[in-house]
Amino acid sequence: MTPAFHELVISMALLAGLILCLEAGYRLGLHNMAVLGGRAHEGIGAIEAAVYGLLGLLIGFSFSGGFSRLDERRHQIVQEANAIGTADLRLDLLPAEAQPELRHLFHDYLEARIDVYQSFSDEHDRDEAIDKAAQIQQQIWSRAVAATADSSQSSVRILLIPALNEMFDIATRRTVALHTRLPGLIVKLLMSVALMSALLTGYGLAQGKRRSWLHMLVFAVVIATTIYVVLDLEDPRTGLIRLDSADQAMLQLRSMIR
Repeated sequence: MTPAFHELVISMALLAGLILCLEAGYRLGLHNMAVLGGRAHEGIGAIEAAVYGLLGLLIGFSFSGGFSRLDERRHQIVQEANAIGTADLRLDLLPAEAQPELRHLFHDYLEARIDVYQSFSDEHDRDEAIDKAAQIQQQIWSRAVAATADSSQSSVRILLIPALNEMFDIATRRTVALHTRLPGLIVKLLMSVALMSALLTGYGLAQGKRRSWLHMLVFAVVIATTIYVVLDLEDPRTGLIRLDSADQAMLQLRSMIR
C-alpha cells in the first residue's frame, strides 16, 4: 500500500466516522431534548468553543509544521544538487589519471541518490538505494584521499575534501528528513478531536426541527479533506502535493555529469 493510498483510506474512514458522529450527536440531542426540554443545551457553548478551538489549533500547527518540512525538503534537494555539482567540478583539480574512476563513481552516486526518491513508494527499493549510495560514498572518499595523498596535492585536498564532506552531509540530512513527519500521536489526537467536534455539532443541530444533511455533509467533507491535506504534506512524493519541480535540479545535474 502506497503512502498516498494509505492517507486516502484514513481520510475516507474519518469522513465516515464524522458522519456517524454527527448523526449520533443529533440523535442524542433529540433524546435529551425530549427528556430535559430546553435545558438539554444549557452550558454546552463553552464546551463547544473549547473543542472547536483545540481543533483549529491542531490543524493550524499541523499545517504549519507540514509546510515547514516541505520547504526544507525542497531546499535540501537544491542543496544536494549544488553540493554534488561543486564536488564534481573540483575533480578537475586532480591528476588526469585519477579523474576517470572518480567521475564514474560520481555518476553512479548521483543515480543512486535519484533512485532513493524515485522509488519512494517501495520502502525496500528505497532502502537498497540508500545503502548503495552509502557504499559509493566510501569508494569516492577512499579514491579521493588516495589521489590527494601526495604532498604536492595538498592545495587540491583543501578544496576537494570539504566539498565531499558537504555532499555526504546533505545526503544524511535528506535521509533524516525522509523519516521526519507529524508524530503519530498528534495525528490520532487531531482525528479524535475532529470526531468529538462532529459529535458536538450534531448535538447542537438537534435544536432545529429537522436535521440538515447539507450542513452535516459539508462539515464532514471539509474536516476530512483538510486532514487529508495535512497527511499528504508529509509524503510529497506519491500524493497530490509533490516535489517534482525541485527534483529537476537533480535530473538536470545527471545530464551534466557523464
